[in-house]
Amino acid sequence: MEDNKLRIAITQGDANGIGMELIFKTFASPEMSELCTPIIYGSPKVAAYHKKALNLDVNFSIIQHASEAKPERLNLLAISDEEVKIEFGTPNEAAAALARKAIDRAVADCKAGIVNAIVNAPISEKHFFAAQEHPLSLSQYIAKQLGETGETLEMWLNECLRITTLSGELAIKDVANEITKERIESTVRLLHNSLRRDFMISIPRVAVLALNPTLEDQPCKEEQEVIAPAIKQLIAEGYTAFGPYQADSFFGNREFDTFDGVLAMYHDQAMIPFKALSCEGGVRLITGLSAVVTSTDDEALDVKAGQGVSNEMAFRHAIYLALDVFRNRKAYDQPYKNPLKKLYHEKRDESDKVRFNVTKKKEGNEEQQPK
Repeated sequence: MEDNKLRIAITQGDANGIGMELIFKTFASPEMSELCTPIIYGSPKVAAYHKKALNLDVNFSIIQHASEAKPERLNLLAISDEEVKIEFGTPNEAAAALARKAIDRAVADCKAGIVNAIVNAPISEKHFFAAQEHPLSLSQYIAKQLGETGETLEMWLNECLRITTLSGELAIKDVANEITKERIESTVRLLHNSLRRDFMISIPRVAVLALNPTLEDQPCKEEQEVIAPAIKQLIAEGYTAFGPYQADSFFGNREFDTFDGVLAMYHDQAMIPFKALSCEGGVRLITGLSAVVTSTDDEALDVKAGQGVSNEMAFRHAIYLALDVFRNRKAYDQPYKNPLKKLYHEKRDESDKVRFNVTKKKEGNEEQQPK
């Protein structure tokens, strides 16, 4: 029988973190394997260690290639048979290298069309990248592995919000320098297109936050000269963008309820309210890529690692999101692949000379358009 389920590549994350625990707890429920064919990209030795140390009742089948994955079974694609020292909550180079190898293999298989989407277990980006690679982000790294050069966007989702940031993780003193009219416009366009294609929202409403608090007697430069003009330009182009909104009242008065997406100016402006409003943890979608890539906002090497107390609900939602986005993109793109051809030919002169020529009546000054 042909397997029509989507194949989801699940990378193991940091070997010393909570990734394997989240994966095993998620797929301890049989209904999860009914939704998709899960393929863990990881080390069998690391998986066995986590299973025993955390006393988790879950079984997996070891495979060597994603094409060998079987439905309704937890498949583990062996990316390495090397020994890795496990020290829960403690970073080391070997664990970070293994996390990187898992993502590299998953991205390669996704690029080749062997798997449909990627869900990453938590990693520590600080240790994932070598010192000379900073400030490279995971989204930029995956884009590079895919051979893509377009803009990417990290969108964070929970029960209440879809939010992204303009400047990423920067020191506050450097944020203002990153805020330009061009960046706001390009980011809103990318967010708007993702809301349409990934979430099937036909006319997305996007809110743009202000950088500064309200100063009625001294209007701020960024809002007047950069943010407001960018929003005006986006509206002129047909985008439903609104703002700039003061962050305190926007979140305090739940104004975000009326919007489909939010653009914040800097990391903490987005992530503090986002985490405060997350009941079951947040999920991250990297959009702007040809591949569907999701993860959670869990810290890989937090104090819960190795204790068996991590909550897997956010990781479940990351899988749900990957499935939904893949199907939404397919449904959205389908009509554009084979557009209907014209079934008739208009009998008229389409030449520029006729189309743009305006003649004068012999009498009077009224203009007459050509028929």
